[in-house]
Amino acid sequence: MTLSVAQVTFDCDNPRELADWWAQAIGSSMTNDWGEFVTVDGAPVGLRGLGFGRVPEGKVAKNRAHIDFHADDRASEVSRLVGLGATKVAEHEVPGLQWTVLLDPAGNEFCVSG
Repeated sequence: MTLSVAQVTFDCDNPRELADWWAQAIGSSMTNDWGEFVTVDGAPVGLRGLGFGRVPEGKVAKNRAHIDFHADDRASEVSRLVGLGATKVAEHEVPGLQWTVLLDPAGNEFCVSG
């Protein structure tokens, strides 16, 4: 097989603003800014990159795919992300796994487990 993950890309209305938020959230920095498309180095969280592309339509439904992160101290990490502007949506638990669902400032879902 010759496929490898290049990056995870988010559609949004303000790529630079959302890229800046995610760079802060994952402890990284923007790597490219072409106005309509901005990239962030994903290495701090084990990704090659995150991309943010301008689209004309707004988000109207739940994402069909999202990023799941792990944190050794989930509660502290969730609190930090909420402090940056994420919205806490829900807490879930199944035997051996707990996670928190959050939204980034553009409404994209992501999870933090611990």
